[in-house]
Amino acid sequence: MKPMKRSVYLLTAIVTGLIVTGIATVGASSCLAANRSAPAAAQSAPVWGDDYYTAYRDAADSGRMLLVFLTPTGDSTRAEAIDNAVAARPRMGERLNDFVLCRLPLDATLDSEGQPQRLIDSAAFRELHGGAGVVIIDLENKDAPFYGHAVTALPLTGGKYYRWSIDGLAAALDLPAGTLSQRSLVWAVRTHPEAPQSTGGEFHPALVEGARAHAAYQARLRQQGHQNFSSRFQRLRGQVGMGSVKEVCAESWPNQTLIDSVVDCVASWRQSSGHWNGVRAPHRSYGYDIKLGGDGVWYATGLFAD
Repeated sequence: MKPMKRSVYLLTAIVTGLIVTGIATVGASSCLAANRSAPAAAQSAPVWGDDYYTAYRDAADSGRMLLVFLTPTGDSTRAEAIDNAVAARPRMGERLNDFVLCRLPLDATLDSEGQPQRLIDSAAFRELHGGAGVVIIDLENKDAPFYGHAVTALPLTGGKYYRWSIDGLAAALDLPAGTLSQRSLVWAVRTHPEAPQSTGGEFHPALVEGARAHAAYQARLRQQGHQNFSSRFQRLRGQVGMGSVKEVCAESWPNQTLIDSVVDCVASWRQSSGHWNGVRAPHRSYGYDIKLGGDGVWYATGLFAD
């Protein structure tokens, strides 16, 4: 049983007025949703390249996402297990074929100004924390600020709350375009075992930016809350053209990885019926983001409009 930690807040704004509810909650746990893919027609198995520069260039030239799987050095069993799991999920294999795929050992090196550099030590692989795992690099959205950056990182080694699973990888293949922090929080919502529905609508640019800005604001203050929501509500309502805007906020335990913290924050929302009503319900539009404060705490924000 986890000790009491921090407050998590829910705020709802509707066109007829503001209704504010502050709720304290605790706890976090990590579970991943079951894959419910239906059988699909036979198709070609995903093809993995083994040259990073070639794969990167192919993805950039074709405007596709690059998925890199760094496998444990000297251990082929994990890669084989993933191949077998994908083969048993035709829909997942079909989706993987939309990516440029590259599989390399964890100790793979690149030539950097005439010197070998381990791929795992490069910035794009930072969230694997030196271990094996999957990284997705966005080479699809050329005009986006996250173009050329890692937008998903799933370590093979479990963390404090996070656990690797093939279903977690499947969920990562269908995330909306966004930054690593935005997609990671959406991923944590979608992989919660109760299958909350808040991410089924439009990943609305105004709500995404609103979630980013408020998560960053809380991180700067090192304080969770709905600061200045009255004015933000009016602006957001105008931008999305809808009468109702809801906001949920949470904070992680300090000194955690990003992937542990998104699982932590979603589990915290689950402990409060008020927050969970917002997170689990379907919405026409939504936005999520999470930012790291100088106190080592991650501050999460979700915005929903109907």
